[in-house]
Amino acid sequence: MKMSNPFPALLRAFFQEWLAEQRSASIHTIRSYRDTWRLLLRFVAERKGGGAARITLADISANEVRAFLSHAEHERKGTIGTRNCRLAGIRSFFSFVADKNPEYIAQCAEVLGVPLKRGPTSAPCYLEPEEVEAILAQPDRSTIEGLRDHVLLSFLYNSGARIQEALDLCPEAIRFEAPYCVRLHGKGRKERLCPLWPETTTLLKKLLERQPRAPGERLFVNRYGEPLGASGVRFKLAAYVEAAAKTIPTLRSKHVTPHSFRHATAVHLVSAGVDITVIRSWLGHVSLDTTNCRASWQTRPLTTRGTGPPSVEGGQHVGC
Repeated sequence: MKMSNPFPALLRAFFQEWLAEQRSASIHTIRSYRDTWRLLLRFVAERKGGGAARITLADISANEVRAFLSHAEHERKGTIGTRNCRLAGIRSFFSFVADKNPEYIAQCAEVLGVPLKRGPTSAPCYLEPEEVEAILAQPDRSTIEGLRDHVLLSFLYNSGARIQEALDLCPEAIRFEAPYCVRLHGKGRKERLCPLWPETTTLLKKLLERQPRAPGERLFVNRYGEPLGASGVRFKLAAYVEAAAKTIPTLRSKHVTPHSFRHATAVHLVSAGVDITVIRSWLGHVSLDTTNCRASWQTRPLTTRGTGPPSVEGGQHVGC
């Protein structure tokens, strides 16, 4: 006997069987898709006047998806990138449905035909060495929270890690003996080894001395011992940038995010003379084109060394 409403079972199978088991999707992908569908179901339920449990597959039409994406971008004030990420989560489900239940192929094709939205490509926020130093000087290192923030931002600058890569860091991933390095888990669960400067290793040791963590526990946690979230880091960073702008006025015109440190790492490594293929491995880029894009924002050679950035002495990469 055919189910009257197969949608709940299909959605459960999509997350539990296809994403988690067959595709072995990362926890970050699963959470992103989960958030997308939570928002979409709430949106459709409000428009249909019923609860989310009463939604059928026919209710998720291409027109409804377009309306949701418009809502996500304009009412919820999301970026075009966020809008496209929401669409990716919806498309993935309908691709799954088309393979599993071909009788819905027409509806699936309509939803899969909803296009991604092109947006303006803005230049990445580039930080000068003195701007990095000014930001790193803001956290009050006499407090555990200030020390944590200083170490986290210093680690981002040294490693060029993505924010989630840094927040997932555990002590067991760090080599505290020479040669200092850290094992990072990037997009697609790819692993890479990244060199650490002695200054960064010392900071990480100090943080662990003041706030001990087990080898497999997250290193960067809040006052309650829970792992930090990316939104919390962005909030604290905005306050540090605002304070640093009082001494470095150029920061007032820049939108600084945790990812800005990744751009700064790439540019400063190029300025220090590090080979572009080494930088690609350092940042975990799949293609040299991505690395060249980062490096193209180089403005001038490094002139400051206070935060432990890369330098070139006698043609050798110090800290590499």
